[in-house]
Amino acid sequence: MKPALPVTLRERKVVIGLIWFWSFTLYSFLGFLLETAYSRAVGGREDRKTLWVLPLCPVYGLGACAILLLPESVRRQLPLLFVFGGLIATTVEYGMAVIYERGLGVSFWDYTGMPGNVQGRVCLPFSMAWGVLAVVLVRWLHPAVVPWLAGLPVPLSWLALTTVLTDLVLSSVLLKKTGDRERLKWYG
Repeated sequence: MKPALPVTLRERKVVIGLIWFWSFTLYSFLGFLLETAYSRAVGGREDRKTLWVLPLCPVYGLGACAILLLPESVRRQLPLLFVFGGLIATTVEYGMAVIYERGLGVSFWDYTGMPGNVQGRVCLPFSMAWGVLAVVLVRWLHPAVVPWLAGLPVPLSWLALTTVLTDLVLSSVLLKKTGDRERLKWYG
């Protein structure tokens, strides 16, 4: 059975807002999986958690949502999407690094020694990777998942939103208080 379509403008706005929330959450989770796979492939740090409970990397969710906000004229042209998607994701990555370092007293990545790095927060090879991921996101992934996200029950969405926000707040407080990423390993 198909979910009932929202009738009022307010209901449509709620559904659109929840799609954005689910997009953030889904791409944060996929980013966590990507980080974990990359780490295992190159022999890096095994634990890629940035939240206390949930397996999410919010920088990926924010970066993906920012890319999805690019104008249609940019999203339609692959070279522009690659360049501006990479720039947008790199800007988000730099901003999140500053927030983590200055606001919470932790650092989750350091690109010092990588080509084209800026203060170890971003680097050229990863900016290019974000450009490729922007194309995959806009051209294939997001169009495939939006109908599924739109069909998620509203009560489940509110519960998930509360859970994610609670974990974001608790993780931020814990990191700010301790300045130690290891404190996110409640399972250790």
